[in-house]
Amino acid sequence: MKLSQTQIAELLDQQTCGNHQTDVTKKPCLAPPKPGVSQGGCSFDGAWVSMQPIADVVHLVHGPIACIGNTWEVRGSKSSGEDHLHMRGCTTDLQENDIIFGGEKRLYQAILQVATQYKPAAVFVYNTCIPALIGDDIDAVCKAASSKISLPVIPINVPGFIGGKNFGSRVAGEHILEHVIGTAEPEYTTPYDINLIGDYNISGELWGVLPLFKKLGIRVLSKITGDARYHEICYAHRAKLNIMICSKALLNIAQKMEQKYGIPYLEESFYGIEDVNRCLRNIATKIGDASLQERTEKLIAQETAKLDVALAPYRARLQGKRMVLYTGGVKSWSIVSAARDLGMEVVATSTRKSTPEDIERIHHLMGPNAKMLDWLTAKELVQTIKETNADILVAGGRSQYAALKACIPFLDINHERHHPYAGYTGMIEMARELDEALHSPVWEQVRQPAPWLKYQNYNQEAIDINDDIKLDDEDLGSGC
Repeated sequence: MKLSQTQIAELLDQQTCGNHQTDVTKKPCLAPPKPGVSQGGCSFDGAWVSMQPIADVVHLVHGPIACIGNTWEVRGSKSSGEDHLHMRGCTTDLQENDIIFGGEKRLYQAILQVATQYKPAAVFVYNTCIPALIGDDIDAVCKAASSKISLPVIPINVPGFIGGKNFGSRVAGEHILEHVIGTAEPEYTTPYDINLIGDYNISGELWGVLPLFKKLGIRVLSKITGDARYHEICYAHRAKLNIMICSKALLNIAQKMEQKYGIPYLEESFYGIEDVNRCLRNIATKIGDASLQERTEKLIAQETAKLDVALAPYRARLQGKRMVLYTGGVKSWSIVSAARDLGMEVVATSTRKSTPEDIERIHHLMGPNAKMLDWLTAKELVQTIKETNADILVAGGRSQYAALKACIPFLDINHERHHPYAGYTGMIEMARELDEALHSPVWEQVRQPAPWLKYQNYNQEAIDINDDIKLDDEDLGSGC
């Protein structure tokens, strides 16, 4: 499916989005990407990280090898089972001759090869900048290869130059809606079937949440796309409710499933006790089953009681500690909620990639005078840490060096992290990591002057004393 300019404009200009404005000149999402600017990721990057967690699919990148290399393992998405085809890097590795003569034959042979070698449930083909520029028709190639191997071969046209990372995720969502969702039926359905959209199972976070739904009798019919399988996405249209988890990127899937299949959706978060409780209550209320709502309240009471006991020692050690939160999107407010549950104070938070709704929630949690940070250089971030007298910096991996320069602890909160922070069990893990970072003995040591600086100061003091003695002797000599 090739996106026309009209379809691209529609994805950028969604009237159901809370950021929609009638004045075209004030719509930042309509601004074309700047050539050469890759900070924050390109369209292909966004499509790749959104779709790559589908574990039984071969993800084939049509382009130079650097495209897949640049996005490889940028998210710590985990998958259960043994069919981990998504962890294999497959690319057509276009060369100079392919650029001159076209890469369609190379792509066709690559599809046949991966289908024969790995026996996947489907093959996803990602179109990147160079084949898009030279005019490779990947839709036609995918159609021909699908007929040959009798497998779904899904083209995902996401050359990097069409937009940024979030836009690439939405484009990938359009292809999933067009080619995958609605192509199969589940064995059975229940009144409690839901889809989770926009959760990528970072460090296995989803596995701490799924047991909660199981206890309530709610079935997660499809996961889009953390720890997902191709067939479950095919019958996602039979769910009774869609849950958007901490992501605006795939919001178009939920919106269009509501239009096409009549499935309502909620936007929720799994970070922080209050957010988890609210999410479970909202789901039970939306499904509209009285017994489910009763079970939900009992589960919340049980889990929060156990959590209060587990968090008590951490709350005592974290009480009053000051945090600078430098992340983006929904984490700019959802982690604020989690920090407050632990007795910590967020003295500043970032609004990078945050929507007006996110900013409104920040004000609700931190007050009207909340200190909000935009894009900062490392020097500006260090200055902010010192001005706010922060005890810890919670941010993405690229900001850890600012924390080291400021000699304060650092905790990685973004998708490169190795610890799950979602759900009730995730709160315990977050508290443990914060406590270990804040109370590590290394910080008291690194804040002390280095031994050689002490020695240097001692030598300088000795030199100064000798200079004074020499001057006194000279003065005395001249006076005699």
